[in-house]
Amino acid sequence: MRNFFGGIYAVFVRELLRMRGNMTYCAMLFVLPLTAILFFAVFFEKGVAENLPIAVLNEDNSPLSRQLVRMVDETPAAEVAYTVQDMNEGITLIREGRVYAVLQIPSCFEKQILGGGQANVEFYNSGTNISVNSLLAKDVQTAVATFSVGVQLTLLQSKGLSARQAMAQAQPIRFSKHVLFNPYVNYGYYVAPCFMAMVLMIFAIMSTIYAAGSELKYSTAGEWIATGRGSMAASLIGKMLPTTLVLLLVAVAMFVIIFNIMGAPMNGSLWLLGLATAIFIVSYQCIGLFALALTDNMRLALSFGGGYSVLAFTFSGLTFPTMAMAPVLQWFGCLFPFTFYMRVFVDQVLRGAPIGVSVLDLGYMMLFWLLPVLTINLLRRECTDKKYWGKL
Repeated sequence: MRNFFGGIYAVFVRELLRMRGNMTYCAMLFVLPLTAILFFAVFFEKGVAENLPIAVLNEDNSPLSRQLVRMVDETPAAEVAYTVQDMNEGITLIREGRVYAVLQIPSCFEKQILGGGQANVEFYNSGTNISVNSLLAKDVQTAVATFSVGVQLTLLQSKGLSARQAMAQAQPIRFSKHVLFNPYVNYGYYVAPCFMAMVLMIFAIMSTIYAAGSELKYSTAGEWIATGRGSMAASLIGKMLPTTLVLLLVAVAMFVIIFNIMGAPMNGSLWLLGLATAIFIVSYQCIGLFALALTDNMRLALSFGGGYSVLAFTFSGLTFPTMAMAPVLQWFGCLFPFTFYMRVFVDQVLRGAPIGVSVLDLGYMMLFWLLPVLTINLLRRECTDKKYWGKL
């Protein structure tokens, strides 16, 4: 046992010395992850998309229609940037990417309303950006609905009804929406941490592949195993430990940015989130070792690691709900620790879920720790047989 821990310590010290003398290694562990995390923090600084340009085709140009345009312009998401003379001009602006939508107010708008009729307001959006379209549609619909109720109240009160009676007739059913966990629909609370976790994931798998794969590429694998007193397990643990500790420090910096600088809420257990992050990092390190064992080539393993990491975001349910996916794709999403980590993140940070809800996801992530165990004999053969060394 003393020999085993002695081997871990010897490889750990050796890895620190290799890290200090290798600028690529240092950049992969320190500079690039922190730079990427800071980039996403700045990118999502505002948190909510505001003042998205739209065009207005006001064919009525009456006091009521102009009031509606002002109400739309005052919403957080929409900004009336252009007034067009016909629909073709509005569509041209959308095609050129200068506006996201066109609001059309028909002629006789005021006349129809004051006459007790119904006026149709048309809203045309590009449909190319789902988030922008939903934000604009929500705010414009709210403005139109508010305007409509206001007009109805005025007409009913002019007929002698009290304010309460007029409200009951103008809005017989009141609908109240309550967003419990992200009331401002803030991208800085949800999307930015997802991208930051992706950064952590990518550099966890890539740095591990580089750290172990460079031993094969530069034919130093024999020296590595010898430093670990001949124990493959001790050599792997000693090899992974420095990168694990560095990435944990990067994760701490990420949490400081998310919670202290960006102001994201922390409704659950920070300690559980920290534990999940450590398990998440080690899971992707284990996947990196697994990829290297299967390919016995650093370049191929890095290619696999990059492709595998990118797929994780797609199947995590962050952009398209997991429950809406085909069953086979839902199962496919379980092949990525990122899926389970983001569940823990959302449950603890936004929902404030009980700890027991997230424990199962921690267990799923830890299953990936078995991958190097399954391939440890293959790794030992590659590290001790010179025919596997020196590959490009």
